[in-house]
Amino acid sequence: MALEVFNTLSNRLEPLQPLEDKRIRMYSCGPTVYDYGHIGNFRTFVFVDLFRRFLRQSGYRLDHVMNITDVDDKIIRNASQRGVGVREYAEVYERAFFEDMRMLSLQKPERIARATEHIPEMARLIARLERKGFAYRTEDGSYYYRIASFPEYGKLSKKDMSGITDGARVDVDEYEKDNVRDFALWKAPKPGEAQWQTEIGPGRPGWHIECSAMAMEYLGETLDIHLGGEDLIFPHHENEIAQSEAATGKQFARYWMHVRFLLVEGQKMSKSLGNFYTLRDLMLKGHKASSIRYLLASVPHQKQLNFTFDGLTQAAHAVERLRNFKLRLETGHFPAGDTPEINALAQSTREKMRVALEDNMNTAQALAAIFDMLRESNAAADAGKLLRGDVEALQPVLQQFEEIFAVLQDDDAEKTRQVLEWARAEGKLADDTAALPKLSKEEVEQKIEQRQQARRARDFVRADTIRRDLEQAGIILEDTKDGVRWKYR
Repeated sequence: MALEVFNTLSNRLEPLQPLEDKRIRMYSCGPTVYDYGHIGNFRTFVFVDLFRRFLRQSGYRLDHVMNITDVDDKIIRNASQRGVGVREYAEVYERAFFEDMRMLSLQKPERIARATEHIPEMARLIARLERKGFAYRTEDGSYYYRIASFPEYGKLSKKDMSGITDGARVDVDEYEKDNVRDFALWKAPKPGEAQWQTEIGPGRPGWHIECSAMAMEYLGETLDIHLGGEDLIFPHHENEIAQSEAATGKQFARYWMHVRFLLVEGQKMSKSLGNFYTLRDLMLKGHKASSIRYLLASVPHQKQLNFTFDGLTQAAHAVERLRNFKLRLETGHFPAGDTPEINALAQSTREKMRVALEDNMNTAQALAAIFDMLRESNAAADAGKLLRGDVEALQPVLQQFEEIFAVLQDDDAEKTRQVLEWARAEGKLADDTAALPKLSKEEVEQKIEQRQQARRARDFVRADTIRRDLEQAGIILEDTKDGVRWKYR
């Protein structure tokens, strides 16, 4: 079975057939670094990571570009309010974004493209559009895209453009979904705003031109895949198509993949509702980075994910089950030999995971396959029927799983420590470890033994609860082949 993806452009599932065999030219919209990333943002970034990991596992060579929008209306406004430069302001949140990527085990794309480092390329693209009659200059020196000149406008979002008013313009980067007007490619300088000197005059780029210029600079005039959140379909991605295809006369991206919105406890995430969470907010509440990644990955990208705290708890239990199974295989004592049943189970699980991910990245089905394997393998081990050869067959399946889902490495305590250090440095948390409950060495050892007993009894919920209690008390545990090591944070 070939990898199939849902293409927003064609509105159907299609086999993935890159322009060049086994090479994927891929562009994903990265963060606008005006604030810390929230979990809605990271749902998209986690999916992009899962997808690129699966492509690499499938033997593709990736040319993956992700942009950093480090100049736009929000950044300029916020930088001005703080009395700092645009780049100085954006650097803080760009650095935080890459730290958050590491927290969630997201691989870096092959190339990171900052908007402020590609202003000349944007100016050249705008000049090209003006020469071809798709862009026009206004008296103040701004440039706009003439939507009426591009008959295919709306083909991605499936919007009806029959009511468009020729010449009506919109200046802001983000606007209402029904606001179909000529959009700004280049904004004339305003007092106190960041500006650049270019071949089309002074000013700064509009948001939409940035991605077109940077994508084509590194990936050529036609990309294989463009990814992003569903909120970007219109106007951002629609405008990217119009700009790029008007300039080149070629298809800009052959496949468009979009990730559905995220709800929080059944409601749209909103600061006014008090349900707006950054990754750091959740980690400061005691939730593990691995649990957050698992929950964000657990629902296929084309389905809406309802992000709940009960779901986070269940995700933590699921990750603990996986880690306990891995530890059992690594440290258990198994008789020599193998069984055809377990070998068949291992092979079947490998195939089921691959088939699920080839089906438009159906992560839910892939997870179901690995947990079916855990259940049957644990039952065999409990009955004394799991043999050494069986373990050797099961371990590569876990490795295949980990290459995509990346939750088996237990480095959560260290990541939590890093977030706590950041919070103290930012004054978001008192720099006073006395606030953590203190346990004596004897009390720690006693709790560790209780956890080991719970694990031997396969009461993984209790084992995980004890581990979390220890973490909240400032105790870092490390499970090794020689037993459990621990230290005070």
